[in-house]
Parts: sequence; structure tokens; C-alpha cells
Amino acid sequence: MTRRWWGVLPIAIAIALFGLRACVHTDPRDRLRVVAAQADDPPGTIAHEGSLAVVRGGPVIVGFQSSGRARLTVAGRELRGAGVIKERIVVPAGALALRFAGPPDARLVWSPVGRRGDPEYVPTSSVSPDAPAQATFDHPGAAPFDGVIALLLLVTLVASILVFVRRRLALVSRASWLAMGGVFAAAVIVRWIDLDGFGQTWDEDVNWAAGRNYVTNLIGLDFSQAAWSWNYEHPPVMKLLDGIGAQLADGFGPARALSAIWISLGCALLVPIGRRLYNLRAGVLAAALAALLPPLVAHGQIVGHESPTVLWWSLGILLSLCVYDDLGEDRSARRALFWRLFGVGIVVGVAIGSRFVNGLLGPLCVLIVLVTAPERWRRPTLLGVPLMVAGSVLTFVALWPRLWSNPVLAMSQSLTKLSATHAVEPFLGAITNQPPAYYFLVYLGATLPVGVLAMVLAGVARSVVERSRSALILAAWFAIPLVVAASPVRQDGVRYVMPCVTALAMCAAAGVDFLATRFERRFARAFLVMSAALLLYLGVTLVRVHPYYLDYFGEHVGGAGTVASRRWFETAWWGEGVDRAVDYVNEHAAPLAKVHRECVDVAHLAWFREDLWTTMVRTPQEATWIVVYAPARRPCAVPPDARKVFEVSADGAVLAVVYRRGD
Repeated sequence: MTRRWWGVLPIAIAIALFGLRACVHTDPRDRLRVVAAQADDPPGTIAHEGSLAVVRGGPVIVGFQSSGRARLTVAGRELRGAGVIKERIVVPAGALALRFAGPPDARLVWSPVGRRGDPEYVPTSSVSPDAPAQATFDHPGAAPFDGVIALLLLVTLVASILVFVRRRLALVSRASWLAMGGVFAAAVIVRWIDLDGFGQTWDEDVNWAAGRNYVTNLIGLDFSQAAWSWNYEHPPVMKLLDGIGAQLADGFGPARALSAIWISLGCALLVPIGRRLYNLRAGVLAAALAALLPPLVAHGQIVGHESPTVLWWSLGILLSLCVYDDLGEDRSARRALFWRLFGVGIVVGVAIGSRFVNGLLGPLCVLIVLVTAPERWRRPTLLGVPLMVAGSVLTFVALWPRLWSNPVLAMSQSLTKLSATHAVEPFLGAITNQPPAYYFLVYLGATLPVGVLAMVLAGVARSVVERSRSALILAAWFAIPLVVAASPVRQDGVRYVMPCVTALAMCAAAGVDFLATRFERRFARAFLVMSAALLLYLGVTLVRVHPYYLDYFGEHVGGAGTVASRRWFETAWWGEGVDRAVDYVNEHAAPLAKVHRECVDVAHLAWFREDLWTTMVRTPQEATWIVVYAPARRPCAVPPDARKVFEVSADGAVLAVVYRRGD
């Protein structure tokens, strides 16, 4: 097939996929039956009736998004207004009577039990034209066909990029491909094991719901401002990626599985990065260490910004290191250089589109291309740096339809919303929401396994001894993400400096290679033995703290139990473990038992049995069952007659406790 047709084919496939979706898709309102307007319906509206499927009973937020006035009645509750109108109602599982009168562009939205934040569009599978007694639903809460269409579009895009750069890819050695494939497979498997074992975490529902909405907008070719306003304090790329999984099921499993893939790809790319900085064996070890480091495993199982962040940083660093490969000497070489720099800028733009702080990848990429530039390419590279900046800005704006009409105002609104005061947390014995600037450095040291930390020190020694270009790049790779400490965003451990963790993995691998080189004069397999011992140690560590990798702390700080009791660092900080405490109550509580949940600050993660919501109490003295979450971080007064009946712990740190009063 000619180069011309390679360019046309993906466009044709994309058009066919969009067309297929348009032909097959049924809007939720079209699924309902049209009924006669009532006298008090807003003028100019179209009325529909039917049923809404509620899979889990309890508090559900129902509402609508409309440019004009609309009227919604669900289970006897009525909502009126324009814009985004919603209300919390407590309902049993099953079908609820639904009537909606609104303008043609109005959409039904909701947040089912366990999901809060911005609401999500009600999927067609959750509505029926029939009355509740006769209503039937197919895969309620999910839109698997939309998920498949979005996945095929992503595959088409990735395949097109790979075909475009196939000549460059052909230069990669077979050994590198095998190493990358092995690391990727191992990393995915490690993260897919017991993928839901730690329970739902703090803002997965926000990312998941916004991602589902964004994917629905994209494949429906809806680029209106209102459609892209959900969770607007964060850019859309992560939500688009994981939103594919959100379409496939009414749960976090598929989206989490995709998150594991993105971060595993980021780990695998450390193989060629390490090969360029040091050698192939150092790259393979760095990638393997990253695949098994507890913080990277933890955030690779969550629907969040951290997973694609690791991928984009690894990809940006690798492309920056490859800019001068096989440029040649003819007149077209300068043009090729400029296109490559522009391509690096595109990756930086995609990274910013996943998280604002990923803008720090830009300075790192600029530094790499300047440091690695051969003498004859230094001046053209300086001239090409503005192309990198232009590529980043254009890509970022193109990826976020919310910016298309007024990017300055939209960015100002996003940053203003992000500037809200953070929750307090323990740090080195103090309770604060403004930790010192060295916060991330301390956390990186505390959450790094001591064996890996020792090899990092060996890697630092190597950098000091060699003072090489690779040492400079590695130092910048670690230091530049820490610039985020100059902003108010100092919280939640290492999640905002994940690129530092991959830099530490590379430094540790360089340290092992450095030491092994000296031992190999007497022991030929020193590198293999040292690497195997380090990886086995990490494997044992993961088994020991499974499934609560979020609460891992190294042996040198006493583990999670010590740091929790001394309030050195934050444990039970994202809702992990609360699911098991709630499950215990659901299994043992009598019908309509009185439950107190005010000691669970992540209350939306507590999916209590539906009958328990009607008898929920506000004070522990009224309750039979009391659930306390993160007692070391957030102590809760429990009546003296309450006895502990269940506890969830992670490496000695108590995550959640269930108390019972009475017989």
C-alpha cells in the first residue's frame, strides 16, 4: 500500500466508526416514550415518560443539564430549572417512574450510589419506555457499544502513529523489543492481580464519570462548551483514556485495567531510555524495578492522573533522546530535525492535557535536546525550541474543546478552582495543610524500599564519579518534577511527583550496573545476581503489603504502622479499606439497624445496604453500628459501651474499624 493510502485509511476508518455509532446509537430520551405535555410543563419542551434503573439502592443524585427551563419527576420528586439541576434522593434498588419535559438539547444526568462529584450522563441502558412494573433493562449503567467504538478509534490512532514511524521503530534491536514486551506484560499482570482488592478510592468516581461523559461527547461529535465543563479543574486526556473503560461496565474494573496498561507502557519505555543513558541491561533493570515499585503499582490500579503521567514523561524523555538519530547530512536534515522537535512538543502537549503540572516535562525535554545536540545541530536546535513550545500549546488547546472559544478565561477558571484549600494531613508529627517545601523529597525517601534506596545511593555515587551527560539528564529528570513544591500543591504523598519515582528506578539500576562492573572481574554474573535479588525483594514486599500498596512505607521508617502511630506520614488517605468495613456491617447488621458513618470522611465510598440508609443516625450514641475510618489521622469519639468487632489494617496501620453497641 502506498504512503498516500496509509494516510487516507485511518481517516476512512474513523469516519466509518463515527458513522456506525451515529446509526446504532439511541439517545436516552429517544428510548423513552413521548407523552402529551402538561399545563405546567415549561413552554416549548418535549415530554417523555418511562423508567429509570437503579442497580444499588441508597442515596442517588438525579437531575438534568439543559440550556432552557426543564422539568423532571423521579419517584415522585420534582425538579425544575435551567442549567445543571440535581437533587439527592434515597431510593430502593429497582425501576423508578420517570417523567422529563425539556428542550431538545436537555440531558438526564445522575450520580448513582457510591459516585459523587460532577454527575454523569444517564446511559440509554438505564432507561426504559415501560412503566416500572413492566420495565426491562439490558446491561444497566453501561454503554459497551460506545466503549468499543472509542477503543477502536484509539487503536486506529495508535496504529496510524506506529505506521508513520515504522522506519524508526525498525531500528530498535530485537533484544530491546523483547525486554520491553516482557516488562510490559509483567507490569500489567502485577497490577491486574486483585485489581479491586483495596476498594474504591477518593476521586476515582469523579475521573470515571467525567471520562464517561467526555467519551460520549467525543464519539457523538458534541463539542459544545457545556458538554466539556465536567470536572473542568483538570484537563481531559486522562479522562478520555480511562473513560473508554467507564463505558464498558457500571464499575471501575475496566477503567482500572486500562490505567494499568498506561503506566506499564511507561515502565517498559525505561528499557530504551536506560540503553541510551547507560546500557541495555541497566535499562531492563530500571524498567523491571519500576514495574514492581509499590507507589507505581498502587497508582497503576487507580482511575487517576498518575498512570498516564508516567507514560507521557517516559515517552517525552525517550523521543528527546532520539531527536538526532540518523539525521543525515543533506538539506532535508534540518527540516526533519524541526519536525522531530515539533513531535516532542506534541507529546508535552498531550502530557499537559493529562495534568497541568506535566508542563514541567517541557523544560526537561528542552534540556535533553540541548545537552545531547551534536555541535553542528546546536544552533538549529535553539531555533527549533519555539517549535516545541508551539507544538505543546497547539496540542493542548486542540485536545480540550472547552478552551476553543476563550482559552484564557477557561484556564483562569480551572486554576481558580484548583486553588481551593487542601485537607489537613499529618507530616513529621504535625497536622497541616501547608507542609514545607521539602515535603516531596521526604516522601520519596520514605516510600522507596530500603534495598532500592541503597542502590539509588550507589547510582548517585556513580553520577558524582563520572560527571557524564547521562548523569546530568538523570539529575534533571529527578529535580525538575520537584518544582511543583513551589506551588500550593503539596499533598497526598508522591502522586504529584511520579516522574521522580521512575527517575529513582533508573538511578537504582545505574547503581547496580556501577557496582556489578567492579565485582564482575571476580564474579562474572554479579549484575544478574544483584538484579535478581533486588527484584525478588520487591516481589516479597508487594506480597507482604498486598493489596494496600497506597499505604506502603519503607523499612527504614518502620513501615505503615510506625508512621501512622507517630503521625509522620499519611495513611488511609484515599478510602482504601473502607469497603471491607462496610461489607462487614452489611453482612451482620439486622434489617433497619442504626448506623453511624460520620467518622468516615470519604462517606461516598461507604456503600451500605439500602435499608440502612433510612435509619442512618448523626451521633454515635444513637447507633448500633459505628464505622471509623483512618483513626490515627482522624480520631473519632466512640461511646464507652461500643466494642470493636472488625478491623482493617495494612502493614500495621489501622485503616478502618467497626464498633457495635448492644447485644
